[in-house]
Amino acid sequence: MTAPFGRRALTLIARREIGPYVVLAAADRGATAAPGQFYMLATAERWGGGEGERPYLGRAVSVMRIRGDGRVEFLLEDVGPGTRRLIELEVGEDLLAVGPLGHGFDAPARGTEPLLVGGGIGVAPLVAVQEAWGGRPLLGFRDGAHAAGAELFTQPLVATDDGSAGRRGMVSELLEEQLAERPGPVYACGPPAMLAAVRDRARAHGVSCALALEAPMACGFGACYGCVVATLDGYRRVCVDGPVFDAAVLA
Repeated sequence: MTAPFGRRALTLIARREIGPYVVLAAADRGATAAPGQFYMLATAERWGGGEGERPYLGRAVSVMRIRGDGRVEFLLEDVGPGTRRLIELEVGEDLLAVGPLGHGFDAPARGTEPLLVGGGIGVAPLVAVQEAWGGRPLLGFRDGAHAAGAELFTQPLVATDDGSAGRRGMVSELLEEQLAERPGPVYACGPPAMLAAVRDRARAHGVSCALALEAPMACGFGACYGCVVATLDGYRRVCVDGPVFDAAVLA
């Protein structure tokens, strides 16, 4: 789906906290996005290190969902100065946005139930996948506080590193069990180590696997080549050729 040209101001209409995460909802009338697409976000004010300093680059943030009334929602966590400034926004303030951008997930084949594997903040685009096409969420978090993100899903299975919520262990272990019982297409988003494990398990069971990659982005339009990833056909830009890739094409 093609984004409107240029950056535009979106008014924040709702904000809520879910454990350490923050959901920001903004009004973007007429917007549509495929699950897995993203926006480049900044704040309209105080977007930089301080007086006389260069502004921050926009932050690439996955679309968590877009509702029919033009309400677009994002899931964020404070992991640095840019995301910290975004989650400080209050209702009525403006986001500066470019999007939706990138190539999202394709719909699963009719009659199949996808397995949705998410790690940490990477669960965000899988909310949109489940709402669009269904699927069984398998979610991994570092601890019980972060596992609050599972509230965004219907009937999730949860694993945590410390066992303080769900079962103790890795989300890839949940995936292995589910694939043994009922193999289905795998959609995943999360940290690189998790995606590598997911890819290996999907390959071992002979099922398709689509991965939404996380990469630092400066522009979101493919101009800077700062987010390239190696594929069997050479390097590709995560922002325009992805962020969703068929696992089989990744080197």
